[in-house]
Amino acid sequence: MAKKTVASLQTSSKRLTKAIKMVKSPKSGAYVFQESVMAPEVVNEWLAKK
Repeated sequence: MAKKTVASLQTSSKRLTKAIKMVKSPKSGAYVFQESVMAPEVVNEWLAKK
């Protein structure tokens, strides 16, 4: 289960996006959040992989 939260970040020359997804920890079984700042074109690929 992935929760998609996307915020657009504008830098001087490059447009970046911060994406947050919720994943289940293999050690404890609790859900943790993974954050990453990337180009908007690769957000859907990042959210799709486990």
